[in-house]
Amino acid sequence: MRARGKRTMAKLLDAGMAVLAERGYHATRVDDIVRGARTSHGTFYLYFADKEDLVRTLAEECVDEINATVGDLGVVATGAEGREQLRVWLQRWSETYRRYGPVLRAWMEDHVPDPGLAEIGAKAFADITATLRARIAEAGPSHVDPELAAPALLAMIERTFYYVLSRGIPVDDEALIDSMATMIHRGFFAGDS
Repeated sequence: MRARGKRTMAKLLDAGMAVLAERGYHATRVDDIVRGARTSHGTFYLYFADKEDLVRTLAEECVDEINATVGDLGVVATGAEGREQLRVWLQRWSETYRRYGPVLRAWMEDHVPDPGLAEIGAKAFADITATLRARIAEAGPSHVDPELAAPALLAMIERTFYYVLSRGIPVDDEALIDSMATMIHRGFFAGDS
């Protein structure tokens, strides 16, 4: 795709995200998206088959960003530097979750009638838990089975951000991330801070 095509597609994706945030999945129409992107229906259909295709593309972007974030988590130290590493990592996760919140809500609440999303979700879960399992095993805490801890850790992180964002719970982001970093460090990586 040429640069102009990439810009047009990005405009459509951004408009789709904005409309999803404002109206929700079911009330979002292609009309709303093209109006937000200041483009035509014909242009929309050059890039996407329908609204579900646009949401699937956004979900794939989200998974790519989360996988990159998880992949950037190195070996977690037991001291204060390990807790800080987790705090920075969770901040990145939170930013991705905030950016893709409307898509994640539609996806997680099963509003999108697209079996391809289930496949994307299953692959993402497998990839993310494999990375987390490796990081927990590298840290070597004696009280944690990495095989069981990895999906539990993923569930804790994902559900916390999902619940806070989808319910509009007023929470101090820094305090939330600091608390989560401490709990994760102590509970999953045998941290001492």
